[in-house]
Amino acid sequence: MGELFNSVAPRYDFLNHLLSCGIDRWWRKRVAAAVVRRRPKRLLDLATGSGDLLRLLERRLPSLEEAWGIDVSPSMLAMARMKGLCRLLQADALALPFQEGSFDVVTVAFGLRNFADRARGFAEMQRVLRPGGTAFILEFSRPWSWLAPAYFFYLEDLLPEIARLCGAPREAYQYLASSIAAFPQAKELAQEMERAGFRSVRFQRLTGGVVALHEGEKPF
Repeated sequence: MGELFNSVAPRYDFLNHLLSCGIDRWWRKRVAAAVVRRRPKRLLDLATGSGDLLRLLERRLPSLEEAWGIDVSPSMLAMARMKGLCRLLQADALALPFQEGSFDVVTVAFGLRNFADRARGFAEMQRVLRPGGTAFILEFSRPWSWLAPAYFFYLEDLLPEIARLCGAPREAYQYLASSIAAFPQAKELAQEMERAGFRSVRFQRLTGGVVALHEGEKPF
């Protein structure tokens, strides 16, 4: 998976904004607004990629004492460092290099689909969260039924070709389409989180259900 993201790193931010018509920025702002309400002191961003969410969270939370980002791709982390982020580690979200109860909040934006084992990923999130800490997950979902035909035509037929024309590997965006199609719907993902032990799990669908923002707490 790291190799795949290394290959798209040079065009990653440009294509995120282009292919989403800039809406990806608003999605991250919704995550940041939800996280701010928790007033965390210590935060971990999983699959941080080029660091856009982590940088936004640091700006919105001046009282943060510590904020870390991890990713499996060194090329992505290099981009994050170019944005001024310092606390970055190349690491696997399924084997986090942090002690139990280290963080108030864990976030992951558009990375959960790439976990080889979601149940293990949820277990690691809970392990590094303090009791009562919160996980925030922003991820692609299934759009409302009226939108689905046009959305999946764009996702499967147009998006990989646009990416190719912009200098990115076509297969990387074919993977994006297939991973979204195979990912659970928002309600199903919420049920997975509950089975994994999170409490007070809730979610909100955004942009016609194209993405969903989930949050769940580690029990005391």
